[in-house]
Amino acid sequence: MKKQNTRTLSLIVCTFTYLLVGAAVFDALESETEREKSRDYSSQEHIIRSRYNMTDNDFNLLRRNIILSVPYKAGTQWKFAGAFYFALTVITTIGYGHSTPQTDGGKIFCMLYALIGIPLCIVMFQSVGERLNTFVTFLMKQGKKCIRMKKTEVSQTNLIIVTMSLSMIVLTSGSAAFVHYEGWDYIDSLYYCFITLTTIGFGDLVALQRDNALETKPYYVAFSIIFILFGLTVISAAMNLLVLRFLTMNTADERRDELEAAAAAQTAVRLDGDVITGNGVVVSQAMESPEYNDHISVCSCSCYKIRSKDKHRYKVTRSPTKINHLLQMNNITREKEDVYSFIDENNSSNYQYLNKKRASV
Repeated sequence: MKKQNTRTLSLIVCTFTYLLVGAAVFDALESETEREKSRDYSSQEHIIRSRYNMTDNDFNLLRRNIILSVPYKAGTQWKFAGAFYFALTVITTIGYGHSTPQTDGGKIFCMLYALIGIPLCIVMFQSVGERLNTFVTFLMKQGKKCIRMKKTEVSQTNLIIVTMSLSMIVLTSGSAAFVHYEGWDYIDSLYYCFITLTTIGFGDLVALQRDNALETKPYYVAFSIIFILFGLTVISAAMNLLVLRFLTMNTADERRDELEAAAAAQTAVRLDGDVITGNGVVVSQAMESPEYNDHISVCSCSCYKIRSKDKHRYKVTRSPTKINHLLQMNNITREKEDVYSFIDENNSSNYQYLNKKRASV
C-alpha cells in the first residue's frame, strides 16, 4: 500500500476518533448544565404564567415576539454600516445569524451574492495569505543576515511557528479590545474572536449589537471590520502553510514512488528486445543497434572469465521469444568442425605417407 493511501486512511481514522473524543468531552461538560438550565427555565416559566394567568397561546406568542425582536432591539441593522457588516459575514462564511433578510428579494439576492462572493473571498484570502508568508519569509531572512547566521534559509516549520504566533497575538489583542467595548468577560471575548476568525460563527456572541453601535460608534465599526479582515488573513496564511505542508509530503512520496518504479524498470528483465548489460544497464531498442544485435550480450559468468588475449569473452544469445544458453552454439560447432577436418586431413596425409614407405620397402 502506498504511503499516500496509508496517510489518507490514517487521516480518516483520526478524524472520526477526534469526533468521538470531542462528543464524549462535550457530553461530560455540558449535559448536566443543560438539564439544570432546562429545569430553571421551566420553573421560571411556570411562575410567570401562574402569576399573570397566561394561556399557552399567549405565552408562546410572547416568547416568539421576544425572540424575533432581539436584533431590532440591538439597533438599526440594515443601514449602510449594518448592511456592510452583514455582507462581510456572508462572504466570509461567518454567518452569525443575528440579522437575516426578511423580504423575498433580499433572500434571493443573498443567495446570488453568496454564490459569487464566497469563492471570491476564499481566493482573495488565500492569495493575501501567500503574500503575507512571502513577506514574513523576507523579514526572517533579513533578520538572520543581521545576526550573521550561517543558514539564512527559512523552512516551512519556521513560517508555521511565526504565523501561529501572529495568530495568537491577533486573538489575544482582539479579545482585550472587545472586553473594553462590549463589557464581556475575557474568556467570552476570546471565545468570540476564535469563533469569528475560524468562520464557525455560532452567533451566541456578536459584536456591535449594543447601544445602537452600528449608528453611533463608527470607529468601533471600522475596528471590528478591520479586525475580522486582518484576522482572517492571518488565519488563512497559517492554514495555507499547513495544507502546503501536507501536499508537500504527498508530493515527496509520489516522487519517491516514481524513482523506485524507475529503478525497478532499470533492473527488470524485459522481453521486448532490450538488452541488459553486465553492469545492469538496460539498453533500449538494442535490436536496432549494430553493437547489440539479436544474438549477442555480454556474459558475466565466472566460468568463462579465463580466456586468451586475442579472443573475446563468450557471448550469451537472447531474443524476444527465447534465451539460449551461455555459448554460441553455431560458432562452437563451426570451430569443432574446423578442428575435426584438420585432424582428418592430418590423419589422411599420415596414412598416405606410411603407405608410400611400405611400398618402397
